[in-house]
Amino acid sequence: MKNILVPVGSSKNAISHLQYAVDFARATGARLYVVQIYNIYSKAGAMIKIDDILERESLLFLKEHISKVDTKGVDIVAKTFKGTLIETLELVSASLDIDLIVLEPRISSTKNEVFLGKTSGKIIKQTKIPALIVPEDYKFRPIQTILLALKSAIIKKGDALDPLKIIKDDFKANVSLLLVKTPFYKPGDFDITTDLKALVNSVTESENGTTFQGVLEHYKENNPDMLCVVRRKRGFFNKLWEKNVILKRDFHSTNLPVLVLKELK
Repeated sequence: MKNILVPVGSSKNAISHLQYAVDFARATGARLYVVQIYNIYSKAGAMIKIDDILERESLLFLKEHISKVDTKGVDIVAKTFKGTLIETLELVSASLDIDLIVLEPRISSTKNEVFLGKTSGKIIKQTKIPALIVPEDYKFRPIQTILLALKSAIIKKGDALDPLKIIKDDFKANVSLLLVKTPFYKPGDFDITTDLKALVNSVTESENGTTFQGVLEHYKENNPDMLCVVRRKRGFFNKLWEKNVILKRDFHSTNLPVLVLKELK
């Protein structure tokens, strides 16, 4: 893995999250881009431009956060950008050749019942950037087992599995594939491609109303260090994708990192 992006917010978990991202980057040999995005505010009739002030304050904020973690052995670049969140993240990821964005569940939300806050949920829902959601206060540990949950093994985008391949290779991890037969199952959905077959170590088939339900039924018996799902308009989280905020009561897997890949088709 070459380049990892970490958006930094004002949550109480920000330092712990940044330490995880640093440790993950160290284990994968990646460069870490620590960024903050701010909007441009203007006041009618005002002659003073505040862009420079916002940029300077954001950069100082990032440097202060970085100074509080152990960065030994990791190439870290702090950057600030102005613009709207989603559009700026997409542009930044493309220009910096980002392989993965590492997110904390709640970048700014303080509500304990929330799994994904509005900002993190919006990033997961509206961008195409592969993302790793790391639970709050989660300490880094080597990834030995990964559970990949799919309702269709059809892969049309050749690079869609790249982040999973890289993590598997970097950590020498085992990947267990869970194929979930939902009411939307189509013939051929469980035909595993050669590329996918080479990636996984075992395959389990399940029949559930949604991929989400299949994961809830099987992920404990697999005891993975990481859950891997695919971003789809009507995919893994199904109804959970309808809103940017996702509650813990609707998603019970809050004790392990979740790798979210871009669409396979």
